[in-house]
Amino acid sequence: MPLKMIVTIKQVPDTQNISGDVMNPDGTVKRSALPAIPNPEDLNALEEAIKIKETRGGAIIAVTMGPPNAVKVLKECLYRGADEVILLSDRRFAGADTLATSYVLKCAVEKISDFDIILCGRQAIDGDTAQVGPQLAEKLKINQLTNILEVIEINDKSITVKRSIGNGYEIVKSKFPVLLTITSQANEPRSPSAKRVMAYKNIDQKMGDDSYDETYMISENLAGNIKEWNVESIDADIALCGLSGSPTKVKKVESVVLTVSDAKQIPNTETGIADLIHELTTQHIIG
Repeated sequence: MPLKMIVTIKQVPDTQNISGDVMNPDGTVKRSALPAIPNPEDLNALEEAIKIKETRGGAIIAVTMGPPNAVKVLKECLYRGADEVILLSDRRFAGADTLATSYVLKCAVEKISDFDIILCGRQAIDGDTAQVGPQLAEKLKINQLTNILEVIEINDKSITVKRSIGNGYEIVKSKFPVLLTITSQANEPRSPSAKRVMAYKNIDQKMGDDSYDETYMISENLAGNIKEWNVESIDADIALCGLSGSPTKVKKVESVVLTVSDAKQIPNTETGIADLIHELTTQHIIG
């Protein structure tokens, strides 16, 4: 039986060199100050969906929430193997924490309906909370299997996976519908297909900044490939969206620079190594 899969994907700032200089006064990230990239583990989630489609058949719908220029990650999904993509874009979604984000995604998933599997990246590099996937499953009242290392077996009614439990793994099985969070160890995301890039090369829009100005909404020529939904489209409660629906508030952001304050040379001898281990143990650094 072909499976209907939904993949959540997020456009994130490249956090390799993030500092307090790229934070807004309210504690949110000034995303325009950093290069935007697809969240790495979300690409692992997309790859797993493609692999399932190749073996079982079905369709993949990629969904992202963000400003209009987040359409870039949706184009990446089309290039890699998604069949349909949806942009959740509305200024009233801005400033959402994980609770508000999972609520908006829940409303979108309910509008899509009749799905078998939702695949999410384990966590996003701009927040590292690993909360959105589990919160989404909880709001939808469906099973969730987290920290997936491998899909072992899949049939018409259920899926069996290997999931990480820290110092080991366990094999678990769930019926459909189910939400999976995929780790970077699960697979190696494929590169965009040249054939698909050519097929979708005419998809374009006037890219704006990180705002939700209507000037930069998706142009009509994208309607056949990229759907755009706002608050009204998914019948969401405005009070539960964006900042108004986000109980998490950032109190303070500091830029921390790590410097070497002291250096010690350890003799490459048995005594030197023993003394080092003793010092690290007594200071409770190890052991």
